Amino acid sequence: MTSSMMAGVASANGLEIRAVPRPEPEPHQVLVRVAAAGMNRADLNAAKGAGVASADSHGKPIGMEWAGEVVDMGSDVTGFQIGEKVMCSGTGGYAEYAVSDYGRTMSIEGTQLGMEQAAALPLALLTAHDAVVTNGRLASGDSVLVQGASSAIGLMAMQIAAHLGASLIMGTSSSEQKRGKLKRFGAHLAIDPAREDWLEQVLRATNGKGVNVVIDMVSGKMVTPNMRASSVRGRIVNVGRLGGVNTEFDCDLHAQKRLDYIGVTFRTRTIDEIREISKKAMADLWPLIVSGQLGLPVDKAFSLDEALQAHAYMAVNHHFGKIILKT
Repeated sequence: MTSSMMAGVASANGLEIRAVPRPEPEPHQVLVRVAAAGMNRADLNAAKGAGVASADSHGKPIGMEWAGEVVDMGSDVTGFQIGEKVMCSGTGGYAEYAVSDYGRTMSIEGTQLGMEQAAALPLALLTAHDAVVTNGRLASGDSVLVQGASSAIGLMAMQIAAHLGASLIMGTSSSEQKRGKLKRFGAHLAIDPAREDWLEQVLRATNGKGVNVVIDMVSGKMVTPNMRASSVRGRIVNVGRLGGVNTEFDCDLHAQKRLDYIGVTFRTRTIDEIREISKKAMADLWPLIVSGQLGLPVDKAFSLDEALQAHAYMAVNHHFGKIILKT
């Protein structure tokens, strides 16, 4: 007889908290007793079965990252032990139990991370490392502009850039309060993108050359300005599109500067690709995680049965760092 558990599931009416069957691990999966789950803006749409959600997502738990203890694993899984503390990414984290692919399960044994802090990390770690290091090819001495720097990925991207020895790190946020906190995460210059002279600020800071790398969580109308802010042979990594998905694109400027304009998403990646991203990120960043040099602030924690209130809190966008659900 299949055991049940409480979970936050997608429905036509939005997020619902109800009992669902407890998952069983497939051969390549690890089953975790969830202690805390990290919330992401994509969850707001996923709760309605939209956005990143699959067509058959109604009635299934949402949530893309979590932390907890291993309670079972599939026959193909090695390298983990029952009771081991881990952080994971995948689907179904808003629940008392969740399964993740072994390649998306990261041990946090030997670290000082609490469960809430660990649950905040997986997606930001993987996404930011892939954007800054693999696609942005940021090298020591490069300059970087992070659009939407107060987001979890933005905060992580700046920390990784600082670790790589970036000579100049600039981050944008439309909130004065949030801009005031960016420097502690690596920003040398915090910029208000609503100001008409924000582009001039970037160019002045780079002596007119423009930045080597743009990590863009905004897109929309920022596409062409980002190209103007870039150096010749700069790299622009299109990570998020909170500002819109359609806009004008200055093809001549793109060609003149010989820019690499790179789009990234996990939605079209194979599991082997995601495993490789996870492997690279942990290899590069593990010492920083262990030492506590790399992390994200937890803005507020809610219990699982308060998930609807947590979503409402996220929707107003006043938080800084991660919102966590405790199970």
